[in-house]
Parts: sequence; C-alpha cells; structure tokens
Amino acid sequence: RVAPPPVSAVHLPDYLALTPEQRTRWEALEAPFLHDLSSNWDDIRHRREALVRHIFAPAPDRAAIDAEQAAIARLQAEQQQRVIAQLLAERALLNEAQRVRLMELLLRRYAQESSEEELLHRE
Repeated sequence: RVAPPPVSAVHLPDYLALTPEQRTRWEALEAPFLHDLSSNWDDIRHRREALVRHIFAPAPDRAAIDAEQAAIARLQAEQQQRVIAQLLAERALLNEAQRVRLMELLLRRYAQESSEEELLHRE
C-alpha cells in the first residue's frame, strides 16, 4: 500500500475521488461551512487575545478571566457542533470506500495534533 499524503497536502475532492455530481454537492456544502468556520475562529482568536491581556494585566480580574474562558468554551463547542454537522453531511454524499478514506485521514490528522500551548512549552 502506498503511504498516504500528509494531511496538509490533501485536496479532499481529489483524494476522495469524488464524481462530478459529488463534487457539485461537496462544493455547495463546503463554501458556507468554510465561511462560518473562519468567522468562528476569528471570534475565538479575539477572545483568546482578551483572555491573555486579562491574565497579564497589572491587576488580573478573575471575573473577567473566567468570562473570557467561558466565552471561548462556548465558541469552541459551537465550532465542534459545526464540524460534526459538516462531517455528517459529507458522509451522506460519500460511498463506503470514500467514507473509509475520509475517516482514516481524519484519524491520522488527530493522531498528529499538538496544541499550541504544548508546542510552546516543548524544549
């Protein structure tokens, strides 16, 4: 078996060998998903910046810190629900072999992930 490409180099419609009909449906699903995802990440980034500023303020305000953390958690939960809905929609348009390929790709990606904080504190 040929080694799969790195996740970052994958163009999913090609990797999954989508049919023309599948590509049309995929693109219709993908555009609004990517827009919402980007908007949500922007919100999370702004909240994280505010959180860091509160933590390193001359007099940290624990209530403000907790409020930012709660807002981030809410945004991340919304993001996860958005991703789950997208994956279920994508799953519905794929055949069994394509589902297996996508699942294996996602599992490989998750096995490689490290958090930013983890990367910052490694030697």
